[in-house]
Amino acid sequence: MLTASAVADRYPSNTALYADPELAEGVDYARRFRRHEWFDNDLTQRYGVQRTVILAPHGGGIETGTSELCLAIAGYHPADLATSGPVHDYWMFEGLRGSGNGDLHVTSAHCDDHVARSLAAGSLNAIGLHGCKESQAGLPDGTQAVLVGGRNTTLKSRLITRFTAAGVRAIDAANVPDLNGDDPDNIANRTLLGKGAQLEITTPLRLAMFGTNTRADRKNTTLRIFWSFTNATRAAIADVEATQPIT
Repeated sequence: MLTASAVADRYPSNTALYADPELAEGVDYARRFRRHEWFDNDLTQRYGVQRTVILAPHGGGIETGTSELCLAIAGYHPADLATSGPVHDYWMFEGLRGSGNGDLHVTSAHCDDHVARSLAAGSLNAIGLHGCKESQAGLPDGTQAVLVGGRNTTLKSRLITRFTAAGVRAIDAANVPDLNGDDPDNIANRTLLGKGAQLEITTPLRLAMFGTNTRADRKNTTLRIFWSFTNATRAAIADVEATQPIT
């Protein structure tokens, strides 16, 4: 059963989008990712297992703010990629157009980018970052909130707890069918454990994260709520990773 967003998509998969001769990578869209090196003597990454990957399938101008959040949650400042604390693998697909980026939306269950799937498949956990309208979540106009979905109930619980403690309104998305992220084919659920988490962030909350909400300026104008959200997400990841020793 297709979600409303999947029905509205112009492209049935990333592969189909990449094959469109009318689109040019670097002009219409971009892909950014980082897979961190691991070594035989690095016990935190034994056997090539990455605990957590951060994903932004609709970055850039598609669901604004998710690219910057993807980098920050992965441990990289979006302005200059300076690192602070633990780093995580990440992948994002970004719309680069001045307008019409919604045409580049491929719903998460249809994301078949080989790098995205490889990173998810090699990780214990994944967090998918998305933007939504308040109406999609059944919330009043102007509501700043994040809907926490996905199949990893432990990670979901820790995210909700950490967001709440940080003063960010967090809602369990289990009862919001179009936003609950529980499809096994969702890129965030294609992990070694077969489950991950999805964060659907309302437009007002994303707007509140930046002083200037343009593709060029968002990375340089991150506000306190941006970092509160980022730090809460990273804390939840640390909580879960602490229970996942790799021996």
